[in-house]
Order: sequence, then structure tokens, then C-alpha cells
Amino acid sequence: MTLDDTQPVRVVQGGERRAASRPKLSPLDDARYRAPGDSRWLLDTFRYPHLLAMLLKRGTSTRYYGSVMGWGWSYVKPAIQFFMYFFMIGIVLGVDRGIELFPLYLFSGIILLNFYGEATRAATNSITANSSLVKKIYLPRELFPVSAVGSAFIHFLPQLILLIIVSAIYGVRVTSWLTPLYVLLALLIVLMFTLGLGLFFGAINVAFRDAKNIIDVLLMFAIWMSPVLYLHERMRDVLPAWIYQLYMVNPVSVSVELFHLSFWAPAVLEPSTPDFLLTNTIGGFGIALGTLLLGQVVFRKLEGDFAQNL
Repeated sequence: MTLDDTQPVRVVQGGERRAASRPKLSPLDDARYRAPGDSRWLLDTFRYPHLLAMLLKRGTSTRYYGSVMGWGWSYVKPAIQFFMYFFMIGIVLGVDRGIELFPLYLFSGIILLNFYGEATRAATNSITANSSLVKKIYLPRELFPVSAVGSAFIHFLPQLILLIIVSAIYGVRVTSWLTPLYVLLALLIVLMFTLGLGLFFGAINVAFRDAKNIIDVLLMFAIWMSPVLYLHERMRDVLPAWIYQLYMVNPVSVSVELFHLSFWAPAVLEPSTPDFLLTNTIGGFGIALGTLLLGQVVFRKLEGDFAQNL
């Protein structure tokens, strides 16, 4: 009997060589020993629910650690920002005179922009912020940006609840099953887009720390490049048609308009809803999905060098 040189053997009495028995690992056990870069993409995060829950708990519990107000800051910060924009843009510049129920219009868009900015920044910094874990143990690296976006979403929920209460005070009622569908679709689009950007820039930020500064610069334009402080017609009137169309299929703009459709439009007599919102939504969904796939591909390609670059 011939044995392959690479096969484990053991010697028994009499000098007979026998193949050593090797315990077989189940697919689940074998998956635990994958090398960095050899993963099932974002699906791996669902194989480790306990780790994801631990990271989410850490992200939410330590955010306001030692703070007297604690989670109250989740309401205070957006409230201060809202009143600042409402006074300067709405009253001083007179935008509120051209938009019916401008406070509700502004609030329904600004909380979504806050979530988008906070989640993108956190996901971009998630790998470098957890460098000790990345260097010492192997676990799906996608857990870090996913948990960063998840933590930001948890802190966004109180603002969303407040928006629902405020819109109800203004007389908004759910009269169609489409309304909650619009809200869920808006959240799905902005979640995919944010996570895609977080994966992309989070991976690049490990080797090139300028990525987080690039994100900060891009986010400075977000509130001005989405219909939050003004109606979309203002952009339609000043931009070439093709640039305006790109502006309207921007995933953030699509999500903001869906929020306006759900929380603001039912309360006003003449809502300013884009003519091709369905087409724009399909385009925005496609861009968000493409961004997520691109971010995952780049993340997976660079993942193997994380430990040595940190």
C-alpha cells in the first residue's frame, strides 16, 4: 500500500504504517477557520448573531456613557439643528413662505439626512476604531461596518418616532397601505446606500486615512444636494435636464422624497411631489444596490491586508 507523503501517518507495533484518523469538521466548524478574504460576503454577519448583537450593544451603550442626559441627546441634537435651519433658512431667508407646513417638511427630511451622515461616518471609521480586534482575532470584518450602521439606525429610531407623533399632530393619517411601504422603502434604500459607502470607504480608510476626511467633505454637500431645505422644483428650474435627473435619482434624494410623501404631503393641500417619483425610486434603488455590491467587492479585495495596515 502506498501513502501520499502529505497524508498524516502513525506508526504502530511492528513498524506498520497506517493513515492517521482525522476528524471531519462540519461545514459550520470549517467556516470558523476561514482565512481573511475567504468569506461569504455580508452573509457571514448572519452566521455570528451573538457577535453582531455584542457590537450593537457596545455601540449603543457606550455612546452616551457618563452622560447625564443619556439617550436624551438623540432628541436634543436634531432639535437644535432643526431650529437652527428653521430660523436661518425658513424665517431669515423666507423659504417657509414658499413651502406649506415648512417645519414638518424640514423635519421629515433632516432626520433622514442625520442618519445618513452619522451612519456613513461611523462605518468609514469602523475598522480602524476596532483595530485591536481586527489584529488579534479573525471574525467577519463586515461585522464592524454593519454594526456601525445598525447602531446609528437604533439612535435614529427615537427621531423617527418623534416624526410620526409630530405628523399625527399636523393631521397626517395612514389611509393607505402604501404609506408604510414608502417609509420602509426609503429606509431600505438609504441603508443599502450607506452600508455600501461604509464598506467602500471603510476598507480604503485602513490604508489611506484620508478616506474619512473625504467622507466628511462629501457629507457637507448632502443637505444641499437633497430636497430638505427647499422644494425640488428649485433645482429643476436652474439645472440642465440631465443633471436634474441625476439629482433626483440620487438615493438620498429618493429617500427624502418618499419621507415627504409619507409624512408631509398628506397634511398639505398642494404637495410638491416629483412627477416621476416611481421611476426615480427604481433608479435610486438600483444605484443603492450597486453601491452596496461595489463596496462589498472592494472590502473583500482589501480585507486580507487589514491586520498589517493597522
